Amino acid sequence: MNYLMAIDAGTGSVRAVIFDMSGNQISVAQKEWTHLEEEGVLNSMSFDFEKNWFLVCECIKESLKSANLSGEDIAALSATSMREGIVLYDKDGNELWAVANVDARADKEVRYLKENFKGIEEEFYKESGQTFALGAIPRILWLKNNRAEIYERVAKISMIGDWILARLSGVIATDPSNGGTTGIFSLKNRDWVSEMAAKVGLKDDIFPKVLEVGTLMGSVTKETSKITGLSINTKVVMGGGDVQLGSAGLGVVEVGQVAILGGSFWQQVVNIDKNTPPPLDMNIRVNPHVVPNQSQAEGITFFSGLVMRWFRDAFCDMEKLEAKEQGVDVYALMEAKAAKVPVGSYGILPIFSDSMKYSKWYHAAPSFLNLSINPEICNRASMFRSLQENAAIVSSINLDKIREFTGIKIDEIVFAGGASKGSLWSQIVADVTGCRVKIPRVTEATALGAAMAAGVGVGIYKDIVSAAKELVVWDRTYEPNMENKKVYDEIKIKFQSAYEAQLKLVDDNITTSMWRAPGL
Repeated sequence: MNYLMAIDAGTGSVRAVIFDMSGNQISVAQKEWTHLEEEGVLNSMSFDFEKNWFLVCECIKESLKSANLSGEDIAALSATSMREGIVLYDKDGNELWAVANVDARADKEVRYLKENFKGIEEEFYKESGQTFALGAIPRILWLKNNRAEIYERVAKISMIGDWILARLSGVIATDPSNGGTTGIFSLKNRDWVSEMAAKVGLKDDIFPKVLEVGTLMGSVTKETSKITGLSINTKVVMGGGDVQLGSAGLGVVEVGQVAILGGSFWQQVVNIDKNTPPPLDMNIRVNPHVVPNQSQAEGITFFSGLVMRWFRDAFCDMEKLEAKEQGVDVYALMEAKAAKVPVGSYGILPIFSDSMKYSKWYHAAPSFLNLSINPEICNRASMFRSLQENAAIVSSINLDKIREFTGIKIDEIVFAGGASKGSLWSQIVADVTGCRVKIPRVTEATALGAAMAAGVGVGIYKDIVSAAKELVVWDRTYEPNMENKKVYDEIKIKFQSAYEAQLKLVDDNITTSMWRAPGL
């Protein structure tokens, strides 16, 4: 039993990744999944736990086969997931209802809470670092109001990564880094605050035990062993939120360290002491870290990776064929073409995610501004580069906001996730932020963080910090081009002004918001 497995349930896909005890990635199996709007429920994003469990099992089996390993070779496993997504269970531990991370169905419930409990969002934010935008309370209230027969049967709540571990071990529990994103949680105490639920008329006895990341939960059950190929001797260990475990997988485990995780969504995180109060303007979220004495200030850029997938699938059929003929990844091919486009992408301004405004969070309609009818200037390569630049620019704005309330000086950023595979995108991040950018050798940092947790659970590593210092190795470094930064600083100002104008079009019901937090 010389290997560790991580199961990473992201927004756009689920994967099973096998590592050896030195943190080297041995194999990976991935399945894309989608979270569909529930029929008749506007802005909903349901999580199909039956279909998605099948995909999880397929990934586990394929990763073992790809590595030429048996279940007996896996000493321990853990899971990580998109935060905010929740699963509700009955008294027997059977799933009743689940939603993915940006489910925004609870519009009326947020309005009700704000109108009938004056100041309650601000009160809860001071304790938890979360607003109602992605929180669990409005969603559970929606369930009570609209699916009362299901709500009455609810006996437990967990996060999606916890659900995977519960399926594997039979134990329902959560950890601070993931459970904290429900907003029913204390940053300082790293535990549920059930009084929050009671205060707004919800059940206060549905909260499972909280285990720190790396806590041994049990072993794979006989039933799950049969359908996954895992051994009943494989240990199941508490994991955590994808961003926080991803940070550990990047070696970002000390106060003041900074990371950008470039996945389906982009997150910009800065480690802070757990006693640091959240900002008064409520525009940045604060989450418990996987390191017990720390929290993380976090900015979020919506859909950056998913927008790239959309652009690839909607416009790049020619590049797909070309990439197939050359035996290369289509994104690598697009980057090579985009590298020939000048800094600033001929002034093209993508309008997708806004910077984080957690207290009043909505987005403009997706669009590109400043397009030209000159095909030499406006083409797939220049639009592709503009999307890369825009993701970095929005990340830079979010980091500026974190600097303001923490006072932390940022001069080095660890960059990981799928986006960091591209050398052009990595250099753009350095140029936009003016910071040195370091890329870890294992870019699937979230999965490595989950593998670290698994190793801690069976005594291979002392704790998450020790594991990070032992396992994280660096692949390459990018120094910022300060002349390019001057160009990007100007674009950043233009983008913010353009985005405000685009939000005005949404406010005037001329265009439709890409995403809107419930209650706005």
